[in-house]
Amino acid sequence: MILPTVDSTNAEAARRADRIAAPFWVMAREQTGGRGRRGRPWVSPPGNLYATCLMRPTEAADVVALRSFAAALALHDACAALTGRPEALTLKWPNDVLLNGGKLAGILLEAQGSGGAVGHLAIGIGVNLASAPPAGSVEPGALRPVSLHGETGLTVPPEDFLDLLAPALARWESALVAQGFAPLRAAWLARAARLGQEMRARTGQAEHHGIFETVDASGALVLRTGTGPVAIPAAEVFF
Repeated sequence: MILPTVDSTNAEAARRADRIAAPFWVMAREQTGGRGRRGRPWVSPPGNLYATCLMRPTEAADVVALRSFAAALALHDACAALTGRPEALTLKWPNDVLLNGGKLAGILLEAQGSGGAVGHLAIGIGVNLASAPPAGSVEPGALRPVSLHGETGLTVPPEDFLDLLAPALARWESALVAQGFAPLRAAWLARAARLGQEMRARTGQAEHHGIFETVDASGALVLRTGTGPVAIPAAEVFF
């Protein structure tokens, strides 16, 4: 489904969740209330990709959350197919895609359910195809935003990008369901930004500094600090 404008594709997918079969994609040419992680606004001018894949996974919530890795790998596949430059693309934990070191795309997972079960999952994906927000619009220390057009000169309509992204996500989803997280973890680490390098991870309670050692079997970031390895399930990461 392609809509001319919507508040957010994740919100639209949630509104339709009880009436449509999953998996189902919602794309909008423009968002008026797009948002990223922690409720931050996601600037949504025409020309970029704003899309959500609605799923009905059956696993426990901690396994459902691993779809962020499937989405990141699918984005990497789609961008590599377009640019022919996989070496220019890296994945930043927990859910960003980088091009030439700048933030090209982000992923937002939102689940709804009851009694500890996930009723549906919305995987929201935003890609700066045509334009990127100004560098001054992001918080200090955040990576510079970049666009596919600005970095490569390519002009790609959002629906053409979705034609690559949707089957790529279906492939990684099938791998997760059939084989578990291990193959996705290995593939993600092979594409990871700053693996083996120093970074800091900020949670609501603390800030950790250390060497990015790995992502563990639960999807948590593992930093090697002066007091030993620390597994961090959720955080904001700064290089």
